[in-house]
Amino acid sequence: MDRTWNNKAWFLVLPVLVLVAFSAIIPLMTVVNYSVQDTFGNNQFFWAGLDWFDDTLHSERFWAALWRNLLFSGIILAIEIPLGIFIALNMPKRGWGVPVCLVLMALPLLIPWNVVGTIWQVFGRVDIGLLGRTLASLGIDYNYVQDPFDAWATIVVMDVWHWTSLVVLLCYAGLVSIPDAYYQAARIDGASRWSVFRFIQLPKMQRVLLIAVLLRFMDSFMIYTEPFVVTGGGPGNETTFLSIDLVKMAIGQFDVGPAAAMSLIYFLIVLLVSYVFYTVMTNVGKGAEQ
Repeated sequence: MDRTWNNKAWFLVLPVLVLVAFSAIIPLMTVVNYSVQDTFGNNQFFWAGLDWFDDTLHSERFWAALWRNLLFSGIILAIEIPLGIFIALNMPKRGWGVPVCLVLMALPLLIPWNVVGTIWQVFGRVDIGLLGRTLASLGIDYNYVQDPFDAWATIVVMDVWHWTSLVVLLCYAGLVSIPDAYYQAARIDGASRWSVFRFIQLPKMQRVLLIAVLLRFMDSFMIYTEPFVVTGGGPGNETTFLSIDLVKMAIGQFDVGPAAAMSLIYFLIVLLVSYVFYTVMTNVGKGAEQ
């Protein structure tokens, strides 16, 4: 029996396609145009070819910022994923505690990024901040404005406070979807709690964990607002990530060509990692179906 296709349905998605074209494709083409040209102002552009890409790939400034990005994302994943799993495992599965815990976990996610940065900027100040004054009263020399380690610690703790809830909610959704029959069979077999986690809960959470890792890696790798508000990329360039360096180059120095080339390389790195994660998630999904 032949199936009839109604092509008029494409008109329903036409507004979305137009919106994506104006909000994504056209700006991307503009960046590509800037990346192969140079300008001296007055809207006069000169052909530069691939020179800006070559300069970026041979720039110590770019590789240093990229290394800081990768290091930050690695630290964030190493902390937030295990912590999120631990919290989700210990959350109640039924009763009045469920909505209370879900609301508490969702609260940090509702706070805008710039507000989070401002909160921790004030919170960590030595003169008026609760954290800064408490550490100073304990004899701990803490100053995120002058000490690189303190600056990194503040940004990492801030991100963990802000985004661990996302991992918790995803893991909790995976846990509550596991049928009770699995746990009943485990109790009959006398399985330990570690065995239940390893052979029942962890495999069933595998897909949501991959989503959590993907989202947290992308968010942490593209982080800008929070560290910019707290440290401004300092002290020195110790917390200057690619996003902060890109804004400084494009807006602060008005180096449009190099900034456009760096943004495209930045975009390709994110796209490559996203493709890797998508491939892994697809293979995991096929393995689960088999």
